[in-house]
Amino acid sequence: MQEKRCCVCETPLDEAAPLVGGRYFCDRHLKKAAYERKGVWVSTLLGIAGSIVLVLLVSLLEPVLAPLLRAGGGGRLVESLVLALLPAFIWLVVFYRLDSVEPEPKGFVIGMFILGAILAQGVAVPVLDKLFDVNSWIGRTGLAGRILVSILTFGVVQEYLKYAAVRFTVYGSQEFDERSDGVVYGSAAGLGFAAMLNMGYLLGLDGMDLSVAVTRVVITTLAHACAGGISGYFLGRAKLEDMPFWWLPLGVLVAAVVNGTERIFLQEVSQQGISFKPIYGLALAAVVAAAAFWILFYLIRRVNSQTIKSAREEVKA
Repeated sequence: MQEKRCCVCETPLDEAAPLVGGRYFCDRHLKKAAYERKGVWVSTLLGIAGSIVLVLLVSLLEPVLAPLLRAGGGGRLVESLVLALLPAFIWLVVFYRLDSVEPEPKGFVIGMFILGAILAQGVAVPVLDKLFDVNSWIGRTGLAGRILVSILTFGVVQEYLKYAAVRFTVYGSQEFDERSDGVVYGSAAGLGFAAMLNMGYLLGLDGMDLSVAVTRVVITTLAHACAGGISGYFLGRAKLEDMPFWWLPLGVLVAAVVNGTERIFLQEVSQQGISFKPIYGLALAAVVAAAAFWILFYLIRRVNSQTIKSAREEVKA
């Protein structure tokens, strides 16, 4: 007979160990598997609100900051770095606070952020911009065609890389012991992705208003954090439950669809005739992010309740 081991820490278990969700748990990690974070929804709303406040603040300071961004040299580099990292930093703080009772190791969260940035610049940008040169031909199709191409190129490539960043690193760690950890780590990888893409965008600016630029930076940050959190939800469920073989590929596909579709619709909403008004895209991105995270944490809360119920039934049996 195969020895029973905790699915998180691999600790040997006795024959009375409960089988919950198709997995065995030690007492400590069974409690963690059903742990429900408090104030998750409030923290997420604060992250979205903080991003919007950043846009307003930069808009007010535009007369001071804009000359630095247009001047080039060291001032432009420093300002681009700050503007690219600040929205991501706000969200990193939010997702780190989700673990306020027993925080994830800072090194793991920051490591996911850095790895996401490396994969964005080292793999995604060369593949999408150099190898496939997607931006040069995606606009030749209609709206439906652009959405499909966006999903199959930007969506699939970027979301698989975020998924891989978590799946082949921290996923196997004992620190990955709650379903919501997947959302935290997946979003951290997405934030690293967004920071690197935003850095390239800001350094390539030529004459665009700073308020428009920072709005686009925040939109990109919201979109990538949201999509990374979606695939992270699927990873969190797979770590603690016996899910079918198609579960994780489905997670990448769902994240890719959200990524690709949101990317095109944000462009459509921001483009008003011949003018560009990213504030509309920011409003859409904020609504989508709020809705997506609410759904994810609602689903996690429901599954956690089922875990508690199943554990009690196992003990009674």
